[in-house]
Amino acid sequence: MMSPALSTSPVRQPAYRADLSRGQRIGRVSSEWFSRPADERYLSLGDLHRTVKARADRSQARTLESRAVRVEAARDNPERLALVLPGAAEPVAPTHWSFGQLASLVGAPAGYLRHLPAPIAGMNLQYGLAHHRAEMVKTYTTENGRTELRAVTGPDYGRIHDHELVEAVMRIAGNGTGDTRWKVPGVLDWGTMVHNPHVAITKETTTLYASDRDVFLFLVDDTHPIEAGRLADGSPDVYFRGFYCWNSEVGSRTLGVASFYFRAVCQNRNIWGAENFEEITIRHSKYAASRFAQEAAPALESFAESSASGFVAVIQAARAQIVARSDEERSEFLRKRGFSKPDTAKIIDAVLVEEGRPPESVFDFVQGITAIARTEKHQDARLDMELKAKRLMDQVAP
Repeated sequence: MMSPALSTSPVRQPAYRADLSRGQRIGRVSSEWFSRPADERYLSLGDLHRTVKARADRSQARTLESRAVRVEAARDNPERLALVLPGAAEPVAPTHWSFGQLASLVGAPAGYLRHLPAPIAGMNLQYGLAHHRAEMVKTYTTENGRTELRAVTGPDYGRIHDHELVEAVMRIAGNGTGDTRWKVPGVLDWGTMVHNPHVAITKETTTLYASDRDVFLFLVDDTHPIEAGRLADGSPDVYFRGFYCWNSEVGSRTLGVASFYFRAVCQNRNIWGAENFEEITIRHSKYAASRFAQEAAPALESFAESSASGFVAVIQAARAQIVARSDEERSEFLRKRGFSKPDTAKIIDAVLVEEGRPPESVFDFVQGITAIARTEKHQDARLDMELKAKRLMDQVAP
């Protein structure tokens, strides 16, 4: 059995081929990469942090009686609405997002209100605020040339600022540009099937994003390869570590951290050959800040500093655990775990095509299951298969 090969300095590693037929494909980062305009892309954690921290410093949260909030047509633009908050020096302009939040709080359809003349939409919102059951709202305003209402939530909304998440990442990743082992990922060369970690960080390649609603960060340790067995051709099966995390201080998404091992990242920022995927999510409820301090931030640091030996041991144990030696045993193994007869045949065939032999070990079956999961068009079916594969791996004792 091989021992884990985890180097300690970010030197240029040999060219390791990535076998993309193994593990999961994760498209979450690719979706972010496709949707982010240039002004939401940052080349370092430092630049991103300065932006979101300055925004938070210009912002103020207040808890108010909902009936004390007055809605009126904007004085400088009667086609737009403004909110007059108690004690505020001037009316505040809601953003597209906060207008939707306000409408949702009072039970009004935001899409319909947006098509009404501002005075009529304002009357509907005013009525809703006057009869709001919770009686209180929490506003979040920002000075940005003029005062904007960035968010309006219930009084128990537990805000975790975007800069707090970025700061937690910076504690382990520095600037995210290679000054520590954690950095913006390299790129898979489809011609050679080799993941190249040494790629310039540009607006096209960066994985550090922030908008007026959220932040999303994806960093990897792809200069320290981890060997956990061999491919069918005898070359090493190499993994890297990676994580992504996200947050929205205005409530457009939860806070979350996902960690995993992977084999390659392509130019479109799809993650290929992922294994051991783990995720923590935290809703912005009353105790969100303490949960972030007690769960998410420590989990991120723990993954960043942990040894890969446990992961390698599980992979090696899964390779060594033979569970089927005949066609009958293979079918029986999968059918007992809830796979249909057609899926059973597909899984066995997938391993036969990729490995040149039928599955025998737990690892073989897991790779076959995840290969078929990648072909599923429906997300529910794909997630169900991936969950079954994870359960198989979870039962392996290193």
